Amino acid sequence: MPNILNFPNLRFPEFTEEWKWYELRDVIHMFSGGTPPMQSPDYWNGNIPLISAISMHNTYISSSTQYITDIGLEKGSRLLQKENLLLLVRGSMLWNRIPICYNLIDVAFNQDVKGIVVGNKSTSLFVLYWFQSKETFLKSLVTGTGIGAGKLDSETIFSLQIALPNKIEQSKIAKFLSLLDQRIETQNKIIEKYESLIKGIIDYHFKRSAREDYLVKELGEYFSVMNLSKENLSETGAECILYGELFTTYGCVINEIKSRTAKDGNKLTLSSSNDLLFPSSTTVDAYSLISPSAILKEGVILGGDMFGIHINEKFNNEYLSYLFNYIYKNELARYAKGSTIVHLHYNEVKDAKIEIPSLEEQNKVTIGLRLFQEKISIEKNLLSTFQKQKEYLLRQMFI
Repeated sequence: MPNILNFPNLRFPEFTEEWKWYELRDVIHMFSGGTPPMQSPDYWNGNIPLISAISMHNTYISSSTQYITDIGLEKGSRLLQKENLLLLVRGSMLWNRIPICYNLIDVAFNQDVKGIVVGNKSTSLFVLYWFQSKETFLKSLVTGTGIGAGKLDSETIFSLQIALPNKIEQSKIAKFLSLLDQRIETQNKIIEKYESLIKGIIDYHFKRSAREDYLVKELGEYFSVMNLSKENLSETGAECILYGELFTTYGCVINEIKSRTAKDGNKLTLSSSNDLLFPSSTTVDAYSLISPSAILKEGVILGGDMFGIHINEKFNNEYLSYLFNYIYKNELARYAKGSTIVHLHYNEVKDAKIEIPSLEEQNKVTIGLRLFQEKISIEKNLLSTFQKQKEYLLRQMFI
């Protein structure tokens, strides 16, 4: 409901006018994207970026994992011009956050994304930060039957109420927050450089090491996990990992647990300290499923659409995580099945063959990489501080 005072808790001192209320449909135009048919080579590997959920982890979009041709655009997608917005409206990510991005280049986008053009009452940057300030509320509007099927309804979005100051105040708010975003982006790049360095070390070591062939099923004992959803999370309780966090929170190695749950019972699935955890489904693409995480803690509750392998004593789960993420991602992605929702089942991948160096070599490279992981952890904590500062400002600077 509109704020009675019609102005935010925190604003620049030179502005005193009350803000005016509108329905969002009076401020923005929103339209859907699409994906060209995958079986036609004429539609793919062109020079037009195709944006999907996997490209929308940051506020600003500057790259894409897929490209389409002009014919592909004509046959299956829509083009959004730079300085407009992209909003994710479908997929598992919506249960954790609502990605809304300012577009830096002309892009096409798939059916999970809405393009947003802002009219003359506001600006793209101001509306971007307004959406971000309402993220908690928007998450409450997400519908779906499971963690892999989140959806935001377009009509519900259009009916939301937005308060707007004059254009000068809008511009000053957006510029201030964009400066903080630039610092956050710099911090993300620092983390990405360390992760890129780890990838390079793994690739260099793998190519120069003696290796033996193994099947995935020879790595250890497969296990499934219990059902656990975001509704089961709590401020206190036992440490837990949800399926969606394998995409949004954790990387190759999990040594610090972020979530807790008060759920208890006899059917809890608990981790061991040499497990490898695989996400089992996604609405993004097959490649994103070949991203297992090595967990280094025992007794953590595991839940959701994932499966695990209790890695045996011949292998180091940290090294195997790097191997799957950086060496075998493309090769193993072909075992995933599905289109709208892509699944990866253990039975489909268990007979896949991979090459692995000796345990001595695995341990040697892993010990070195732990130093980089510690540095990444430090940089991520600093990133979290900046993000919390931004969250506070968004709550205070918008109605």
